[in-house]
Parts: sequence; C-alpha cells; structure tokens
Amino acid sequence: SFTTDEATYTFPLPGLTTKWFGVALQRADLWSALTLSVRVAVVATLAALILGTLAAAAVYRSNFFGKEAVSFLLILPIALPGIVTGIALRSAIGTLDIPFSYWTIVIGHATFCVVVVYNNVLARFRRMQGSQIEASMDLGANSFQTFRYVILPNLGTALLAGGMLAFALSFDEVIVTTFTSGQQSTLPIWIFSQLTRPRDRPVTNVVATFVILITFLPIFLAQRISAQNSDTEGGSK
Repeated sequence: SFTTDEATYTFPLPGLTTKWFGVALQRADLWSALTLSVRVAVVATLAALILGTLAAAAVYRSNFFGKEAVSFLLILPIALPGIVTGIALRSAIGTLDIPFSYWTIVIGHATFCVVVVYNNVLARFRRMQGSQIEASMDLGANSFQTFRYVILPNLGTALLAGGMLAFALSFDEVIVTTFTSGQQSTLPIWIFSQLTRPRDRPVTNVVATFVILITFLPIFLAQRISAQNSDTEGGSK
C-alpha cells in the first residue's frame, strides 16, 4: 500500500508513499463496488437480525416436532464449505428462474449471516430469567410491552454483537457472492479481479487494507461486548 514500486513486491521497500490511497479514491469502479458491498451488508444484516431473532425465540419458547432439525438447518450454512453453499444457492436461483441481481446477493449473504445472530440471541435467551417475563405478564403488560421493556433490553448486546459479526461476514464474503452476483462486483470480488493486473497491485493493496480494517473492527467490538456482558452477568451472580 505504501511502496513506490508499481508492479512488483520487493522487500525492503524501495520507497514509501501514500499516493496510492489518492489513486484508489479516484477509481469510479472501486466506489461502485464499495457502495454495493455496504448496501448488501446492511440489508443482509437487517434480515439476519429479524430472522435470527424470530428463529431463536421460536426454538427457545416452543416445543414442536422437528425442533432439533430446524435448529440444525439454521446452523448448517455456516458449517458447510462456502463453495457448497454457493453452488446450492446458484442451483436454487436457476431452478426458480430468478435473475441475478442485488437481491440474489443479499439472499446469499443472509443465509449464513442469520446463523451468527441466531446463535447469539439463543444463547442470551437461555441465560435470561423466565421470571422476568412472567412478572411482566402478571403486572398487566401485553406482549408488545413485555418485548419492549423486558426482552429487548436483555437481548440488546446480543443483537449488537450478532449484527456486527453478520456485517463483517457479509462485507468480505467472496465465494458465495461469486455464485449469486451475476455481473455485479462487490468489493472483495473487485479485489479478486484486480489480481491479474500487476500495475494495479498497489491500489489493490490499499483496498485490501481497508477491507481488513472494516472487517476487523466489528469482530473486535463484538468480542469486547460479549466479554463485557459475560463479566457483568458473572458479577451479578
């Protein structure tokens, strides 16, 4: 990212410069890929928060036939190799005759983003005291009020941590995106396509550095939030 050499990787660096950051900022195709990545990650994260929370609530609160199978299927996408998930999604999209678009990328990312939200929320449900919900009902609160004032505050940090992890997973996803994007390029796909262009390596390195930072920060913050919440719960006991 900081080398003055345009085409080769040498060490020690022949010189230091920050000009490649300026060059990267002037690339219209880079901005287009970045915008698409952010849009996909935000929508996939929102979908994962809603679906993951609802699924966790259903699995925790209800006993129904096939409960373990449903839980297994929810976790399966993140356990499978990305190429298997990608091929399965592409096959399903082709079978349903859905044109490849922004929304097919979102659907592909949401399938594995749901898992991290589901796991975080389900773990928090299991640590919640059922007496809090019962007390809320006994005091005359309706279902919405119980959710708003009792359940949601308890799930807050789990949702925040799960959302940040989901965003990080979506933002740097390559394999599933390759099978669901059609002709569109997210930022990781853009980086991958630039590897065959030696003269663009410094710019590619700048973008790769940016992607690493963007994905590292949410993961770090999610870990800190989870650790802090665990310490708080341990102290309260």
